[in-house]
Amino acid sequence: MSSRTLKYAYFPGCVAQGACRELDQSTKALTRSLGIDLIELKKASCCGSGTFKEDSQLLEDAVNARNIALAEELNLPLLTHCSTCQGVIGQVDERLKASQTDNPAYVEHVNGFLKQEGCSPYRGSTDVKHLLWALVADYGLEEIARKVTRKLSGLKCAAFYGCYLLRGQAHPYDDPFNPTSMENLFEAVGATPVIYRGRTQCCGWPLSSYATEQSFKLAGMHIQDAIAAGADCMVTPCPLCHLNLDSRQPEVEKVVEQTLGLPVLHLPQLVALALGISPQNLGLDRHIVSTRPVLEKLGF
Repeated sequence: MSSRTLKYAYFPGCVAQGACRELDQSTKALTRSLGIDLIELKKASCCGSGTFKEDSQLLEDAVNARNIALAEELNLPLLTHCSTCQGVIGQVDERLKASQTDNPAYVEHVNGFLKQEGCSPYRGSTDVKHLLWALVADYGLEEIARKVTRKLSGLKCAAFYGCYLLRGQAHPYDDPFNPTSMENLFEAVGATPVIYRGRTQCCGWPLSSYATEQSFKLAGMHIQDAIAAGADCMVTPCPLCHLNLDSRQPEVEKVVEQTLGLPVLHLPQLVALALGISPQNLGLDRHIVSTRPVLEKLGF
């Protein structure tokens, strides 16, 4: 890690301020412990989670150009802890940066909407980065390992990357089809990675509003596979995946006709436990599936 303090424009997104408030809580607790500065983008808006472009690509681009421009005003990278936000905002950033060369008139058109709202223009001068990449690539696994005060020895963790983080955009941080960054992070904090079939697949959330049974079957298949592989818990970098895998797990159990009971942790919760942050300060009591088996295994 560089000796300079890492600093980001923090884009919390919608879900972490609503149904998954423990994600915002644990992200702030983790970054404080690591000495990472977050400047929250309080004027930012929902990225649209991929739905805006169903009506208009221009709408998705304009909304998220504004979100990026807010980070550019601070001369900071935009940091999100939501894989869906990363995929959507990162893809818009990619598209607009390419358009600056290939179709500058389109960027001017987008910036025209920002100007109408009294916003700074999109310049393409910063990056969009998920918390996972910030931890692995910016902070560094060796430095995180040095910060560990409570090794998560014996805890078997099944990563659930989801879709957007790996394949929503091109990036240099991991292999989109055979990733290792979460497993490497697990090992850095003393946990044991569990490899299973569904870790890079869709959780089913995008289907849940119109094909609920199929969505729950998909989530159930992944949870069953993780359990069969010996996992004590799942860990995900996406709050929408968390909603389908944790919040809806009781409904999933009815569809797959099997009791599951697999705890699903947010990525910053897992890392923060290894840094000695108390479970109460990480919102681990807010989950639908009890996290008590994980905490008991770790001696809490």
